[in-house]
Amino acid sequence: MPQEFILTAPRTIEYREYMEPPLAPGELRIRSVVSGIKTGTEMNIYRGTTPFLNNRFDEEYRVFLPAEENAVYPCTLDSWLVGEVIEIGRGVTGFTVGELVHGQIPHRPTNVFPAADVFKVPKGINIDMEVFVDPGIVALLAAHDGEIKVGDRVAIFGMGAIGLLTVQIAKLNGAEQVIAVDMLENRLELARQFGADETVNPANSDPGLAIKNLTHRQGVDVAIEVTGSYSGLQQAIRSVQREGLVVAAGYYTQGPPLMLGAEWHHNRVTMRSSMIMWGCLHRRHPLWDLRRIEQTVIRLLESGRLRTDPMITHRFSYDDAAAAYHLLDTQADQTLKVLLTY
Repeated sequence: MPQEFILTAPRTIEYREYMEPPLAPGELRIRSVVSGIKTGTEMNIYRGTTPFLNNRFDEEYRVFLPAEENAVYPCTLDSWLVGEVIEIGRGVTGFTVGELVHGQIPHRPTNVFPAADVFKVPKGINIDMEVFVDPGIVALLAAHDGEIKVGDRVAIFGMGAIGLLTVQIAKLNGAEQVIAVDMLENRLELARQFGADETVNPANSDPGLAIKNLTHRQGVDVAIEVTGSYSGLQQAIRSVQREGLVVAAGYYTQGPPLMLGAEWHHNRVTMRSSMIMWGCLHRRHPLWDLRRIEQTVIRLLESGRLRTDPMITHRFSYDDAAAAYHLLDTQADQTLKVLLTY
């Protein structure tokens, strides 16, 4: 029997045998080839810093309430995965055995998944690139929520995979000036390669003030924050001009409180949460929805309009998944995109 890894407690991965279920109509059986690990959602579950650890999200009231018992562990983890079709269920058309597909699929050697929820990998495409669909979704949605227009000045906080893709999308949208912010010089160098006009390192400058100086004391029109840190969000608020827009696209957990009585209040800054899950719709729904976002990101990647090749820093065998998560947990500054191979 095949084995999958289970997160049984924070930072605790165990491998267990699992049953191969029969195919239902409309499903595919997929043998995994490669998947990417998320540094936001997945790592917060791995660390035990997710708000779901001791709470549940009540979808009627739309608030978190105390949970009667742990509702997180044990659990599997998922991200964007590329795999090979090895069996086709009744009623499925347009797929053949041996074909490569990709989608939001759990990390494990094989999966049974709805055919309607996967995409074909075109022949000749580097399959590693497809695992960037997931961060690309976050990046594109953040750019949409930021309403980036031709001539805008934009600051992007956090040059992980999401931030680096957001830099490229901001330029595609016509941003006149894109300022990348990160504490790691190697990531800032990548941002410059991907089109950032200026870079700011908070390790040796006041980022909010530096961005004001780079924009003739005005500030940017839009700041997109993807670090998931409250300090980053505070600086994003400081970096925008009066009545500017801050898009919070990170996964925030713990940290110092925001000083909302400072720049946010005095400059009447608008702040938007950027997310399209848990029943939240695109702000241009029904013209845009998650499926259209996914399809757009895939076209941008496969056409080469979004670059990803320099972002892959580590590969781990699926059998060494525990080491991959440990590396991301303890040496995040040494990683960018980490892949699991099967």
